[in-house]
Amino acid sequence: MVAGADGKTSPVLSLVAGGIAGGVESACTYPFEFAKTRVQLYGHEGIRNPFMVVAKVAREEGLRALYKGCSAMIVGSIGKDAVRFVAFDSIRTLFEDPETHRSTTAQSIAAGMLTGIVASTAIVTPSERIKTALIDDARTTQRFRSPAHCIASLWREQGPVRALYSGYTTTTLKQVGTTGFRLGSYTALKDWERGHGIQVDGAVASFANGAFAGTLTTLATQPFDTVKTKAQQARAVRTMDCVRAIYAEDGVRGFWRGTVMRLGRTVMAGGILFTANEQALKLLKSVFG
Repeated sequence: MVAGADGKTSPVLSLVAGGIAGGVESACTYPFEFAKTRVQLYGHEGIRNPFMVVAKVAREEGLRALYKGCSAMIVGSIGKDAVRFVAFDSIRTLFEDPETHRSTTAQSIAAGMLTGIVASTAIVTPSERIKTALIDDARTTQRFRSPAHCIASLWREQGPVRALYSGYTTTTLKQVGTTGFRLGSYTALKDWERGHGIQVDGAVASFANGAFAGTLTTLATQPFDTVKTKAQQARAVRTMDCVRAIYAEDGVRGFWRGTVMRLGRTVMAGGILFTANEQALKLLKSVFG
């Protein structure tokens, strides 16, 4: 179970374990995130296989290009997952049965959705905005020297709100869906396994359950992610303009642009995230417990 589900884990340990998990997951899966963002910004360019997109960028722009914006995402993911795990644990406690420390599937999903709003506002939207702007800039003007320079430039040109919170609505909707589906389905699956006497404490089980939750999450929230990416490119673009542009280019299916790339990442990310969180929590408990 994620940290704190038994009501006895220290919020500080949950915060640290969640941060570690977020950093590990982002570093391991970033090339897929880069490929997905490129496809959502510029189309498939005849390539739908995420590995081929990664290979094409590496061949034409160098391996370093695949990690453009990675530092912004790692910092954001550390903060996002630290906040997300702690907030989810705290919010879910309000719903769960005080005797069994369990909640219904609907309650777990509701707790996840509320957590998504907190995470999007505090961490996710600003970090996603900078990451996307850096990836966009690497393909176009190549004027941003670093994440800090990107923030300073956008702040000066577009103001603090648009610089850091472009695409806030769609990012928040994505996070509500993502956190609700991922944490809710993961928690519901583990509760079901426990109820049927299935061993769920090993790293393999955590990875499999997290990957399953990641798959559901991707398919359900992809349209929000596609619009969010378009809205967070380096130049200022309004959300509804992005919706119209995507529909004009590819019709309804355009809102699922980059699904294969994102699915490749989130299946692994879901497994890595929950496994890293649980292993980090066990280590921290053994040291500080």
